[in-house]
Amino acid sequence: MLVIKSDASGFSVSFGGIRLLSHSRTEPMAYVGRGVERIDMYRGNFDVRDRIEERVALTDFTVDESAGTTRITLSRGDDYRLSFSLSEEDGRLVARPSVMAATAMAGRAGVPRAAAPNRFWFRLPAEPGESTFGCGEQFSHFNLRGRRFPLWTSEQGVGRNKRTRVTWEADVADRAGGDYWWTFFPQPTFSSSRHYYLHADCPAYAAFDFSAPGFHELEFWAIPESLVFGTGASMLELATAVSGLLGRQREPPDWTHDGVILGMQGGTEVCEARLRRAKSRGVPVAGIWAQDWEGINVTSFGQRLRWNWAWDPERYPALPEAIARWRADGVRFLGYANPYLAAGKPLFEEAAAGGFLAKNAEGEDYRVDFGEFDAGIVDFTNPAAFAWYKSVVRRNLVDFGLSGWMADFGEYLPTDAVLFDGTPAMLAHNPWPAMWARVCHEAVAEAGKADDVVYFMRAGYTGSQRWCPNMWAGDQNVDWSADDGLPSVIPAALSLAVCGHGVHHSDIGGYTTLFGMRRTKELLLRWAEFAAFTPMMRSHEGNRPGDNWQFDSDDDTLDAMARLGRLFVALKEYRKAALAENARDGVAAMRPLFFHYEDDEASWRIQDQYLFGRDLLVAPVVEEGAASRLVHLPVGDETDEWVHLWSGKRYRGGDHTVPAPLGEPPAFWRSGSAWKDLFSSLPGIVG
Repeated sequence: MLVIKSDASGFSVSFGGIRLLSHSRTEPMAYVGRGVERIDMYRGNFDVRDRIEERVALTDFTVDESAGTTRITLSRGDDYRLSFSLSEEDGRLVARPSVMAATAMAGRAGVPRAAAPNRFWFRLPAEPGESTFGCGEQFSHFNLRGRRFPLWTSEQGVGRNKRTRVTWEADVADRAGGDYWWTFFPQPTFSSSRHYYLHADCPAYAAFDFSAPGFHELEFWAIPESLVFGTGASMLELATAVSGLLGRQREPPDWTHDGVILGMQGGTEVCEARLRRAKSRGVPVAGIWAQDWEGINVTSFGQRLRWNWAWDPERYPALPEAIARWRADGVRFLGYANPYLAAGKPLFEEAAAGGFLAKNAEGEDYRVDFGEFDAGIVDFTNPAAFAWYKSVVRRNLVDFGLSGWMADFGEYLPTDAVLFDGTPAMLAHNPWPAMWARVCHEAVAEAGKADDVVYFMRAGYTGSQRWCPNMWAGDQNVDWSADDGLPSVIPAALSLAVCGHGVHHSDIGGYTTLFGMRRTKELLLRWAEFAAFTPMMRSHEGNRPGDNWQFDSDDDTLDAMARLGRLFVALKEYRKAALAENARDGVAAMRPLFFHYEDDEASWRIQDQYLFGRDLLVAPVVEEGAASRLVHLPVGDETDEWVHLWSGKRYRGGDHTVPAPLGEPPAFWRSGSAWKDLFSSLPGIVG
């Protein structure tokens, strides 16, 4: 499958019939150089700047295919040399770069070179009309072509669009407005419509630039261990291959399909009362998610948590008995935890005494500002600290009786922290969320509860596929904005689908309630409509619950939630089949249209609708006040039609404007589906 063509002017490398690398002296494929970064973190928001001091195009080359190996060496006279070994491994092309300084260490100006290069740029050939997807979880743009995407895990950003008022206010107030590329879950992986994928094994800061018409430029602040290429006959085949490389999620516990997980706070009696009221209106409730189970901390941001991950018996008296009672009634109890410990609290003191916290340059326990309180960082590079925190998670959460939790944060590792194993924090920062996921994974597995407990995370990186069973989209605004509101959740799920993570959901109604934003009843219900067609249906009160419309703000809302909950439950067996396919083959539950309809040109451009499994097409209403929406139904098998879920009306492929009253989100099923009996029965079941 590996084909190398070379002559005096350059070379090309093809694999699986696809040209992946190309080089000539006038259009080199690699550059090396040096840069000096300046990174400023403020409450998880990172200002990353780089001053490039040198960038050298490696124009000269040799290709050596002797002794059964392939090695390409790029150089520029007496400047740096970069060597690639190429090998076929498990049906993939693996390029392993290594850099060395030439024996003549003088720079072109005759000044001795001070250090080895720390910036690397690789160019891959691009073609007109090519589309690219992935780079982890991207909220603003699904097709990445035409833009540059820095890959650095951080807070998501509030607003995420420098042209909006909310983003400006967040920047002024907290340096937190963000931009289109800010993400909790970056990943140096992308797939191309030319039917190949690339994954870089490199934990350093990176930026993938797809803005040039003739090439994609990949920038790394450390030499990658490898660049892995795979090819396939379809985008669906690529998705399976990526997940095969990076890992796949287990099927979620069965109970997660049995209703809505209701987000609520306030104590045992409050949860009991709100549960009973919801059930009295017919809401199928699978769980109570109470993030304040371990206590609260009120700041100017809103109601936050104590950050000492153990039951607070004063706020939640008799909680163990309530958990048992609720579970007997088919309702699970879920909580909250993260990898940081509030200074002065018991777990912090225990970690400090054991030497389990990351240090600063002076050797003191590093304290990170989380917004009017400080917290320590459990140092996961210390095996003793990793084991200790795993035991905390198991004892205080799993053994206590929680059936799941929000495993929040993971993005706040400062770049000047000093870690136990000597890894530079610049190289540990991106993988940190995946390490946190592994703590939770092992705590649950060692308790024998992998089929019963679910935890969900917002932050991730390469490796999260293997250790995190369920991603949630993080902290969207309680609004309709394209970059940070309800519409942004769909491309987030689809970009992760390309990157090997196929289980995704979001906070019903959003979370961030600042700068005059207030969740409306309409937004809550439209979000709930969308959530009914996702792997998990879970609500959130937001950071300022009193400013937001809640699931039980009136009886009409409860009735609507009951109806949508019944829809979610009725889809249980279909959803389980889709999630079983993801666990087996790595095909995400929420899929871009081109996974199954590549020949439909429009399928490459759409990021506001998706396929749920193979046979359901969902087009959520993401515009305030809309009573209808334009839907694109992909053109596939000419014997197939798309059947409108609510009316039974049949449509051929193409663009159609369909009615979308509250409670009836545009959804269609494929007429040739093996699940057609279930789909046709849904309107009667839902009522």
